[in-house]
Amino acid sequence: MIIRARVVITMDGPSFENGAVAVSEDRIIDVGRFSEISKGHSGKELVDLGEQALLPGLINAHCHLDFTCLRGKIARQSSFTNWIRAINTEKARLSPGDYVCSINQGFAEARRFGTTTIANLTGVPELVSQIEAPLRTWWFAELIDVRDPRGVNEIVNLAVGQLKSQEHWGLAPHAPFTASADLYRRCEEIAQREDVLLTTHLAESSEEMSMFQACNGLLYHFLSEFGRDVGDCGGGTPVEQFVGRLGEASLFDWILVHVNEISENDLQALEKLVIKSHLVHCPRSHAYFGHSPFRFQKLRELGFNVCLGTDSLASNDDLSLFAEMRAFQKEFPEVSPEEILKMVTVNPARTLRQENSIGKIRRGFLADLIAMPIMRSAAVFEEILGFDNPVAWSMIDGRILA
Repeated sequence: MIIRARVVITMDGPSFENGAVAVSEDRIIDVGRFSEISKGHSGKELVDLGEQALLPGLINAHCHLDFTCLRGKIARQSSFTNWIRAINTEKARLSPGDYVCSINQGFAEARRFGTTTIANLTGVPELVSQIEAPLRTWWFAELIDVRDPRGVNEIVNLAVGQLKSQEHWGLAPHAPFTASADLYRRCEEIAQREDVLLTTHLAESSEEMSMFQACNGLLYHFLSEFGRDVGDCGGGTPVEQFVGRLGEASLFDWILVHVNEISENDLQALEKLVIKSHLVHCPRSHAYFGHSPFRFQKLRELGFNVCLGTDSLASNDDLSLFAEMRAFQKEFPEVSPEEILKMVTVNPARTLRQENSIGKIRRGFLADLIAMPIMRSAAVFEEILGFDNPVAWSMIDGRILA
């Protein structure tokens, strides 16, 4: 099959005006100008997309599809802790069938907005076998051991058993305020043994900083009343807690999500992890909670591979990565549109250890592609970020989806 478009955005060097991509089975076998591709692959079926831009499918580096059904259900709260209370109340009402429906609805919505790969955290890994994911999916079991009578080994081993049959899976100890040091260490042991990915929420809110640094604040008192052992509080920031739990001998890379509330000492601690870690920013969820300004420039200077995610619809309006890119651009207007597009293509491909198979249009890569109409090839990256409609044409594994 040859797919022709007004411009092909490869994210791998130059774009091609009147470009084309040749696909065989699930792989890209050639990319270039249409005149060259059609000549070199004569006889193949032609799909002419007309006045559209063809680009790699988008990659959502952090999402909670469990909560698609909670869109608009939680009123804006006065604090992060009150939001936790509210979401716990809503979760208590959900049945297994509600979760399966919610996840399926989330997949459908993400696909409409041009996402072809998604890193999804789920609190119900036992239900994953009931779901046929239409996107390339990394399933992360979100793990919490606060007040859980089971031991850490049982919690982790059960999640591994529930996800191990999936092509791509990993573990996600929720956050330092809900996951113990033993849980973090056990997850890292399993990840090294199974060669899977790890992710965690880190330093998301100022209330976590108050809890760990000052043994005070809404989150500290809420978790104390909830029965959490707060003996680890008063000994440093959430980042220092995280680094301390793993130890400097940690050999594994982490996908760190949020990292909103950090001190200068935290930056020094993070510098020790930067070679092995990746970072996901969720701009609209960040704005929803009114967190401190995201320290993008400083974190990028440290060398973090920064990606974008949508978080969940309990704190966002939809699953559009185009909207996340626009929100990021508003926050950081000095960053070029092309660099922002990398945060949902090239960068998350590297985060998922797929830099040699997705995130670019290149020979030998998987044929995950999307297309959208454009007006001016000269300003194509600006137009891509400004796109505010469902994606009308997409392909995953060489199969046209819409």
